[in-house]
Amino acid sequence: MESKRKIIVILGPTASGKSEMAVKIAKKIGGEIISSDSRQVYRGLDIGSGKVKGEWRNKIKAQSSKLKTKTQNQKTFIYKNIPHYCLDFVSPKKVFTVVDFKKCAEEALEKIFAKNKTPIIVGGTGLYIQAIVDNIVLPEVKPDWKLRKELEEKTTGEMFEMLKKLDPERAKNIDSKNPRRLIRAIEIAKAIGYVPQLETPRRRLDVARVGIKLPDEILKKNIKKRIKKMLKEGLIAETKKLRKSGLSWKRIYELGFEYKYPALFLQGKTDKDEMLKRMLLENWQYAKRQMTWFKRDKRIRWIKNVKEAEKLLKNF
Repeated sequence: MESKRKIIVILGPTASGKSEMAVKIAKKIGGEIISSDSRQVYRGLDIGSGKVKGEWRNKIKAQSSKLKTKTQNQKTFIYKNIPHYCLDFVSPKKVFTVVDFKKCAEEALEKIFAKNKTPIIVGGTGLYIQAIVDNIVLPEVKPDWKLRKELEEKTTGEMFEMLKKLDPERAKNIDSKNPRRLIRAIEIAKAIGYVPQLETPRRRLDVARVGIKLPDEILKKNIKKRIKKMLKEGLIAETKKLRKSGLSWKRIYELGFEYKYPALFLQGKTDKDEMLKRMLLENWQYAKRQMTWFKRDKRIRWIKNVKEAEKLLKNF
């Protein structure tokens, strides 16, 4: 009987140490990493997305500005000698969806399996992880720009109430504070009547789901340290560079609060103290929402550090 191909998933909230843990495990078992982060896919979002400080090897012309999901078939993003896939290859002017991610990750999986390596999927975007590991069928509904413009005038609370009426099942699982996800869910529900989250038979895979769970006080400390490090490393300058590259302030806001508040500061709409305060608060709230999402999946084995992870994966 054909043995199942193995995948390791390392997940957890922001600032929990997922990326470094994944690299350590990859080195130990001969693995390669697939990033499942909704913002690390974008070029130029380095500091604010918490992207690992790797580099592209093999100096071949970069991919064009057109959105492509064919991953590093010409060159590879390397961090600490470990290949990473599905990050740093899309223009921030483009909108990268979970459908795009799934295509990217599927290609990366096959490429890693072809090398007889173990894929390690790492990140905090629960929907991205679920899309690839559980093989969720995702609708390719085109953007409805008129509807989006109307929805952008509403609060997240109003959009959430609208989604509950359109598709109660999707409303149970969505991040109710994420305007981008709410708009997309409403868009799909209006187009086809519901937002499908159907699981289809997965090819023969054996999946180990490892989640990092830290005490609240430690996670809060990590978040504070992370945000201050981002600002010290030049987050405001990175935000200014995104603006100079042609991104609208509105698009920069969509890239997350790590960019939203520096953008507001650059426009003189907030001061540095308030910027830091809001970034810390929203980061913590986001971490709690991530954990709420992950806790629903009873297949996840929770650990606190890399030693516990290695012990858990020893016989995998």
